[in-house]
Amino acid sequence: MPSISGIAETAVHVEDLARSLQFYQGLFGFKKIAADDRLVALRVTRDQVFLIFKRNATLAPVETPGGTIPPHSTDGQAHFAFTIPHVEWDAWQQQVQSRGITIESVVNWSPGVRSLYFRDPDGHLVELSTPGLWKDE
Repeated sequence: MPSISGIAETAVHVEDLARSLQFYQGLFGFKKIAADDRLVALRVTRDQVFLIFKRNATLAPVETPGGTIPPHSTDGQAHFAFTIPHVEWDAWQQQVQSRGITIESVVNWSPGVRSLYFRDPDGHLVELSTPGLWKDE
């Protein structure tokens, strides 16, 4: 079987692009690498992008010079996780709280592996997890 080398993009659909851009750039410092009236692309790491789509703005195909992007959308509250270093756990917890964001839960999966859960302005569940969450059984 051919291999997969990672996840290149993760996306959410939101009501207000500007509000979500402010939330994610303000909290995480992600660099905006592309934007138009239907989406904002934020650089998470060298090879990973977080896409924020305006809700219902991707229901029609989009023609590009290289081909067609098929329509897509999501409804409801999504969930996604960003990995954080073990040594930055306290700093991230303080960063989230200092912005007035309610922490819904902290889960201690195993010694040294923890997750912090909170919501973005559209109710999507954001998770910050230390490495080791998904070890092979």
